[in-house]
Amino acid sequence: MNAKKPPVPVSLLMVIGIVAISFSSIFIKWSSAPVSVQGMYRLLITSLLMLPFARPYSGAARTLHFKDWLLLGASGVMLALHFLLWMGSLNYTSVASSTMILALEPLFIMMGAFILYKERNSGSAILGMAVAIFGVVFIGWGDIGLSAENLKGDLLSLGGTVAVAVHLLIGQKLVARMPSYLYSLIVFITAAVVFAVYNLATRTPFFDYPPREWGIFVLLAVVPTVFGHILFNWLLQYTSATTVSMNILGEPVGSSILAFLLLGEQLSRMQWAGGVLVMAGLGVYLYAGRKKALKLEAALANAS
Repeated sequence: MNAKKPPVPVSLLMVIGIVAISFSSIFIKWSSAPVSVQGMYRLLITSLLMLPFARPYSGAARTLHFKDWLLLGASGVMLALHFLLWMGSLNYTSVASSTMILALEPLFIMMGAFILYKERNSGSAILGMAVAIFGVVFIGWGDIGLSAENLKGDLLSLGGTVAVAVHLLIGQKLVARMPSYLYSLIVFITAAVVFAVYNLATRTPFFDYPPREWGIFVLLAVVPTVFGHILFNWLLQYTSATTVSMNILGEPVGSSILAFLLLGEQLSRMQWAGGVLVMAGLGVYLYAGRKKALKLEAALANAS
């Protein structure tokens, strides 16, 4: 894990990212466009917004090796697959169920980080993760469907969770040696191209959508992508993929509350209780991560 400190506290940036990304499922539910079109324009508009500020990173792009470009391509494919599967899951199941399954992402991250990077977590951090995940189960407990349609949505969300975990693990490796802005831009363009190819192959219309849909495409690009995914990618310079994914556990809480207020999806007492458990687990995990970071800083100071 990188011992650098960001100019703004990580905890504050995590809160901003969680709030922003919590709106993603709301915007998706509001849209009647195919999810592959939503995903394509979400990433394309984000890329267009980023391009005017990309010139300072042109030198860094020229220093990338062939292996780096392969990893960037793989990360972009995984991000597109994540959006396609997870956004598609919202057509079959509720916001609470879909985001609850998505919040299992840290389990895949933790296993992948241990296998690939030998990254270990303390007992208290694992306890915090377990409490938070248990809370996530509470959130979706009264909402998990037993029908074939809801099960399809659950499986789509699970597949999207695996895909985004792989995307984050690749990102952790790449942003250690390249600017996070450049990483995000290349990955978003790659994912947008993947969606475009998918839409061409499935003969999905590119342009025949009312103004309301275009407004939703813009909202998806600006709110959950710029202030969510780009922010989380940037934070990979300062903390591990496990910590970033752990904080995304706050999304089911935020999304469930927004779904209750904006979509009329009801929350049970168990789901409210689950929100409290998620926040408690996040607190334990972050505290454990902070202690680990302080120990690392002290060790580096002593070594110097």
